[in-house]
Amino acid sequence: MRSLADRRYRRREGALVVEGIGPVWQAVESEAQIEVLVVAPDLLGGSPAAAMVAEQERAGTPVARLTAELFSRLSGRDGPSGLAAVVRRRLCRLDDLDVTDSGVLVTLHEVANPGNVGTIIRTADAFGAAGVVLVGDGADPFSPQAVKASMGSLFSLPLVHESSLDAAFEWAEAANVMTVATSARAGTPLADAVLSTPVMIVLGSERTGLPTDALSRSTSAVRIPMLGRASSLNLAVAAGIILYEATRQLG
Repeated sequence: MRSLADRRYRRREGALVVEGIGPVWQAVESEAQIEVLVVAPDLLGGSPAAAMVAEQERAGTPVARLTAELFSRLSGRDGPSGLAAVVRRRLCRLDDLDVTDSGVLVTLHEVANPGNVGTIIRTADAFGAAGVVLVGDGADPFSPQAVKASMGSLFSLPLVHESSLDAAFEWAEAANVMTVATSARAGTPLADAVLSTPVMIVLGSERTGLPTDALSRSTSAVRIPMLGRASSLNLAVAAGIILYEATRQLG
């Protein structure tokens, strides 16, 4: 478990660690490929998750039982629940995404904060997005921080990785998907934007935002008006506001 906290090891092994009753349960319900369930019976107690573990074991999933002390040493959390899983990483291709007429897709360009990545994945899942596209050398969505922040949505929402924004824009143009870039420099307030087709929301990194060519290539560029003294919003908060407006308009 501890070795999978290292990004290079996760890539090499093609696996990640999921910890907590809710996220592990969602991985099971999403039919993620679970290599092993790691359980501390003294911590898990008689919770419904214990019955789920027994059912998975009967179905052939390997189960490793640890003492509460050992599980706590391996855990990355304070007050661990006693349940974790080693799960195979799963990435899709852009062509695998099912973007319907009312679909919304989120693209993140070199977003560096894993907590933001995980929270945006969770928020996109809550709004019924078709998927999240991760572009460039940003935070690993399979890191412990991102997995924790996603609260299991990592397993119910398709994830795509592309090396450049060009690939995402080319796919959107071919699929007739509207692209909406977000920037404090954009002239159109979010409330004035008209979203009438499947839409790909494009968000830039926390520090530098989107490159200029991404703003010019997008169908539309929008900003969230700031009325108070704060000059910016947390990226995950901004993503939630834009996702709400997009789903409100597209129904």
